[in-house]
Amino acid sequence: MDLNRYSHIFWDWNGTLLDDAWLCVEVMNSMLRPRDLPLLTLEKYRNLFDFPVRDYYLQLGYDFEREPFEKVGMEFMVLYNQRQKECHLHPEVKHLLPYCKLKGFKQSILSAREQNELITETIALEVKPYFNHVRGLDDHYAHGKTEVGFRLVRDLGISLHEIIFIGDTLHDAEVAREIGIDCILIPNGHHSEKRIITAGVPVFSSLSEFVRVL
Repeated sequence: MDLNRYSHIFWDWNGTLLDDAWLCVEVMNSMLRPRDLPLLTLEKYRNLFDFPVRDYYLQLGYDFEREPFEKVGMEFMVLYNQRQKECHLHPEVKHLLPYCKLKGFKQSILSAREQNELITETIALEVKPYFNHVRGLDDHYAHGKTEVGFRLVRDLGISLHEIIFIGDTLHDAEVAREIGIDCILIPNGHHSEKRIITAGVPVFSSLSEFVRVL
């Protein structure tokens, strides 16, 4: 795959650069256990987690007639945010981002994470300077990651053919398709390899393999 024709990389954050799937499993298990629902393993999580997230909760056994999705969804986010600082970048990231910059790529983050939290995390992990733009969700302006992506493309003012989006889920491939940009998936986060190979986009086994292709 020739990556030289791209000038700008859109990175997904959670799962792709930030190693947080394990935390999602631990937090969800802390919610499932008192409800006497089956617990998750990391493997099971990667095969079940999906968008819309509401459907994922239903697969886990939540009954929204007994407690609304908004309540359990907020419970998860509160518990996740309490422990978020335990998460670290995937080991390759600290070398990958400066290497991409050295190779002449511009880089931005396109994430479903809340905007202020996203910025705080990139600063805390000392990677924000590598990104031209850090874009997460803002309830005042966007209804989802796709809309945020459209706005980012408009702000950049470059051809869609110059952009590659790198993520870890089928949803990332769907977002890229809707925006009209190419996509690469890496099974290092929230979806298993057997799932993402069905997306019809290039799949690299790891961030290290991506570096070797650059």
